[in-house]
Amino acid sequence: MNVIGQRIKKLREEKGVTQESMALQLDVTQSNYGRLEKDDRRLNVVKLIKIARILDVNLMYLFNGMLEQTSAQGIDGGLTQTNKEVYDILVESLRSEIHHLKEEINFLRVIVRS
Repeated sequence: MNVIGQRIKKLREEKGVTQESMALQLDVTQSNYGRLEKDDRRLNVVKLIKIARILDVNLMYLFNGMLEQTSAQGIDGGLTQTNKEVYDILVESLRSEIHHLKEEINFLRVIVRS
């Protein structure tokens, strides 16, 4: 189920922001942006952070649908369970992006050497 994309769409519409405006600010086409709202598997960490900034919302809202009213840290000063889960998702997404970029670099090195 596309929960994150639905939250983004709902928030975007509530704030009166068009898909075209979002696409422009994310440096993608309007049709590509529309696909992000329909298929949240297309979202990556960088896009999520930009979307949260554009819509002026805490990144946590995109994951859990609740606006954070308190500190992002737990009572003991550590990460709350929800924040840890979001952190783990973001870290894994970044690792995947880094791996993909390394593969691209290696591919380009082979082409340049040829």
